[in-house]
Amino acid sequence: MNGTAGDGNHLHDVIVVGARCAGAPTAMLLARLGHRVLLVDRATFPSDTISTHLIHPPGLAALRRWGLLERVVATGCPPIGTYAFDLGPLAVVGSPAGEGFEASYAPRRTVLDKLLVDAAAESGAEVREGYTVEEVLFDGPAVTGIRGHGKDGTHSVDRARVVVGADGLHSSVAKATKAAPYAEKPKINAYYYTYWAGLPMDGTFEAYDRGDRAFAAWPTHDDLTMVICGWPMRDFETNRGDIEGNYHATLARAPAFADRIAQATRAERYVGTAIPNYFRKPYGPGWALVGDAGYLKDPITAQGIQDAFRDAERCTRALDDALTGRRPFDAAMRAAQEARDAEVTSMYEFTAEFATMEPPSPEERQLLLAVSQSPEACDEFVRVTAGVTPPEEFFGHMEERMNHRTPDAA
Repeated sequence: MNGTAGDGNHLHDVIVVGARCAGAPTAMLLARLGHRVLLVDRATFPSDTISTHLIHPPGLAALRRWGLLERVVATGCPPIGTYAFDLGPLAVVGSPAGEGFEASYAPRRTVLDKLLVDAAAESGAEVREGYTVEEVLFDGPAVTGIRGHGKDGTHSVDRARVVVGADGLHSSVAKATKAAPYAEKPKINAYYYTYWAGLPMDGTFEAYDRGDRAFAAWPTHDDLTMVICGWPMRDFETNRGDIEGNYHATLARAPAFADRIAQATRAERYVGTAIPNYFRKPYGPGWALVGDAGYLKDPITAQGIQDAFRDAERCTRALDDALTGRRPFDAAMRAAQEARDAEVTSMYEFTAEFATMEPPSPEERQLLLAVSQSPEACDEFVRVTAGVTPPEEFFGHMEERMNHRTPDAA
């Protein structure tokens, strides 16, 4: 396992595969704790990736803990202080405020990921951009390292006590280790987005639900606005032949917004995605998974970045315990998995239900009407969608409130 520079082998405590919102913070935090970390990614930075790139207050709180929030704000990304959900017959408008923040931010991944990679390097991690992992190496059942090559074709073998897969849905580490999925759900919607110039949002996230179609818009860097449209997977094949036409047909279901788009200019190409919903067992002998590699859900609630941040912190604590001998590896990682699942399962279920675009039941319609008529309840609902308040806490509160209404109030 001990390598030398001369034979292309290097010994690290941890190798992190994937350097975006889960991998770069994991590498950064481990390096800050004094561990020898190698961070690799096939991309070079800055570069874009498919993402809704909205960071709600819990994600901003992580950036603040790491000393990186000011850097993100300094990039000129506009704050988003209001979330407005237009549900057709009613609207829910409120603030995502929580954890000491009054607003969210939606930095482009070209900006955010570069900032995170730079922070990992500053913390002492070795960073290799443009590096392709060809093979995950094993000694019996245990992962021991990676084999790969850089852009110049130079091959290397690198060994580590733990290899962390932070490489998303198609994780090479998850594939090599046959990480077991559970609580799976099929792809729910297909989403297509692009960016528009001349579409001012005045610090507001806007979402529109129109039966079996939905779309949302929010501001980002360079005075651009992301507008994303979604429709059920059952319509995927029918609609894929005319993405632009179906995109605009979706916007046309909210005529006032369609008029605003007509005055704007599309600045980039259309990007599409459809995401499965799953958990994966996030560890095994010599390996761990973090971020989307270990847990993924429909993007309609835009939880991915803050989930990745918190998972990076959780994984780092567990790995630090294992690497320093405070706890056995299996015990530390099992506790991290249990903590992850306990924290995110209710939002996982809420997101899947929210994404179905099915008409609300009479009970749900009554609840939404009650929410829309109370500014306090509107704020509470928005904080659920922002991941600030657990869904079960909000709905339990609303059910109790409705059960205690007088007949006249009903």
